[in-house]
Amino acid sequence: MINRTAVIGLGLIGGSFALALQKHKICLDIVGYDQSSSSSAIALEKGIITASAATIAAAVAEADLIVLAVPVLSLEAVFAEINRVLWEAGACIRDNLVITDVGSVKGIVVDAATRVFGAVPDCLVPSHPIAGSEKHGVTAATADLFNNRKLIITPHENTLDSAVQLVSDCWQALGAEVIYMDIKHHDEVLAGTSHLPHFLAYALVDTLSSQGDSLEIFRYAAGGFGDFTRIAASDPVMWRDIFKSNGPAVLKILDRYMADLERLREALAAGDTETLIDTFKRAKIARDYFTSLQNDDAAGNTQ
Repeated sequence: MINRTAVIGLGLIGGSFALALQKHKICLDIVGYDQSSSSSAIALEKGIITASAATIAAAVAEADLIVLAVPVLSLEAVFAEINRVLWEAGACIRDNLVITDVGSVKGIVVDAATRVFGAVPDCLVPSHPIAGSEKHGVTAATADLFNNRKLIITPHENTLDSAVQLVSDCWQALGAEVIYMDIKHHDEVLAGTSHLPHFLAYALVDTLSSQGDSLEIFRYAAGGFGDFTRIAASDPVMWRDIFKSNGPAVLKILDRYMADLERLREALAAGDTETLIDTFKRAKIARDYFTSLQNDDAAGNTQ
């Protein structure tokens, strides 16, 4: 049981985390802060949080656990406020305080913390729930968002084992499967599995919407179009920050993808159906394997 949790950022992830804490009775005193006063008001009205703070300082003052659920480029400013309120002479004034985040890029978290605190605090546990939706904002929050989802913890060498354990226990209690990963490796993996697909979805929708009668294009789009581009409805500000923060890793996988795409374009132009069918078969095998892994994970989590 955590006495008080401060959730900074009341969007989909922050709001869902607060709801899940209450549902599983892990923490009954949840103070929320959001830059948008209307989001804070909605969260309080809907019972997502138990109290609303007017400032970051007020939210974190008495917290045992601080959860940062803001766009990654906003982390440094939040760290600066925490440093102003809770740090003296380079040390935290609160015993057993734990700080964690939910960002999709981890390198920027430790970099921002280092710039603000002078070093990565031993109470900071970078983490990333592999959960989300094309919906965003506090009204989309749900207590079951993290059920049977992976949660990646990327501890820094300075991070205390006790802090890691608390964050791990908390996420597992919310229904997530906790795994551990190196910070750099995390950002490289997510560049391919999450960031690139969002990049491509945004690009495709933008391309098609700028062609002639875009309404007609979308009216007759098949299910595949909806499946592929659903994520283009995600929060643009959040994804702008992700691409700016993880640009080198995204560019690396994007360049490889563009080279493969050019190879397929040449095959299409030349009528090279053998190259096309070989590519499609390999992709189908890989996709079927991915689906089987998901099914195995789901079965294991329900046993």
